[in-house]
Amino acid sequence: MRDKQPVLAVIGVLLAVIGFVWVANVVTAPKPASTSATSDPTSSAGATSTADPSVTSTASASQTPTPTPKVLAGCTEVPAPQAAPKKMTSAPDIEAVRGKTFIATITTNCGVVTVELDGAKAPATVSSFVLLGNAGYWAPSPCHRLTGDEQGLWVLQCGDPTGTGAGPGPGYHYGIENAPADGKYPAGTLAMARTSDPNSNGDQFFIVYKDTTLPVEGGGYSIFGKVTGGMDIINRIAAAGVSPADGMSPMAPISILSTTVKAKG
Repeated sequence: MRDKQPVLAVIGVLLAVIGFVWVANVVTAPKPASTSATSDPTSSAGATSTADPSVTSTASASQTPTPTPKVLAGCTEVPAPQAAPKKMTSAPDIEAVRGKTFIATITTNCGVVTVELDGAKAPATVSSFVLLGNAGYWAPSPCHRLTGDEQGLWVLQCGDPTGTGAGPGPGYHYGIENAPADGKYPAGTLAMARTSDPNSNGDQFFIVYKDTTLPVEGGGYSIFGKVTGGMDIINRIAAAGVSPADGMSPMAPISILSTTVKAKG
């Protein structure tokens, strides 16, 4: 009997320790988070907090609303860009335009812009413009980029049927021609846009709406014509400024709807 007493004493001590640990865990264990405190935006509680339009939450107050494009008086809504631009199956016929002058009539959602194309100084560019214009390549084609005082150049860039500036192009490219050695592009100038590759001219072009000087390093940009009518339309688009939504596109949308090109005279 005496031999069992130490064993019983040990068992008693173990039970006491176990009991103490159990009590301690119950007291100090963290409580599960309340589901009502969890801000799940898909929950009905979250929906209730934002359902009333007169209630402004911190999150909504910090968000900048997307600006609404300004459709200017005399303009119509621009059509959606082309999802799959045309690919030309033939190359431009340079010899057919060499030495000739052409008149292009560009119908936009804001009216008609006419341009005179110089096939003597820029035959490769003019032959491409004739091909694309008369093939309906730019029908429709939003002008996707406007620059101004912030960039130090004043141009409206058009010609990408996707309206992004990153379209696939017409399926061919060509080099620079008739780029000014002094880098000066007077207002009304029609010139080709390109990448850093001097042989990347394709479908995108720009209209200068205020005298602009561009870098001559890399070859400059091909001048192939000038605006002869409708410059007031370009100026109105420029005056409306750049959309703060992307910092690039015109706040007043303009899109080419159709283009026809004919030899002058």
